[in-house]
Amino acid sequence: MMLPPALAAPPGDPVAGREKADTERCLECHGAAGEGQGFSNGADGKFAKLGGQYPAYIVKQIQDFRSGKRKHEFMKMMATGISDADLADIAAYFATLPALAGTPRAASATAPDAMAHPAARQLYAQGDPARKLPACIACHGEGGKGVAGVAPVIGGQGQRYLEQQLQDWRNGSRNNSAGGVMNQLAAPLTDAEIESLARYVSEM
Repeated sequence: MMLPPALAAPPGDPVAGREKADTERCLECHGAAGEGQGFSNGADGKFAKLGGQYPAYIVKQIQDFRSGKRKHEFMKMMATGISDADLADIAAYFATLPALAGTPRAASATAPDAMAHPAARQLYAQGDPARKLPACIACHGEGGKGVAGVAPVIGGQGQRYLEQQLQDWRNGSRNNSAGGVMNQLAAPLTDAEIESLARYVSEM
């Protein structure tokens, strides 16, 4: 499967972006450190962690919310009120923050890391050739660090947020990836696989 086309990273001023992120109320949900405060790891997985995310990816998502290509009523309202210049600065600010911090593994999980979530590890690293399912690592990289201009950082993202996004890709309620690649990749995943992948990636 071909990678999606590269995204150009817009210039931005991270110092100005910190103040603008506060003024535009981004920090109320996504946190001053981009940690996705509130429900990022809660049952409803509302808010993405943005710390260390590629600025071009953040810009694209806001533009997609603004245009309606990505559906979310509240984010559409927020995105519509932000100018392109302010958006570039805000994205630059979040990009300079420490990378997403992985969720600590449960205390009951005493097996070595190499043995944690074996099915999810295999899907992430090798995919499933029988279902023509490419490995997640092909785009999102080792440790979920992403590829600048191609795929976002996902390692350490909130488990419930990841789970919700994979479900949305699978059912088509989210369809703003280049060429619909994420819809194609999520379509064959079972509920159990989505839950396991989300947990595994959140702990990276």
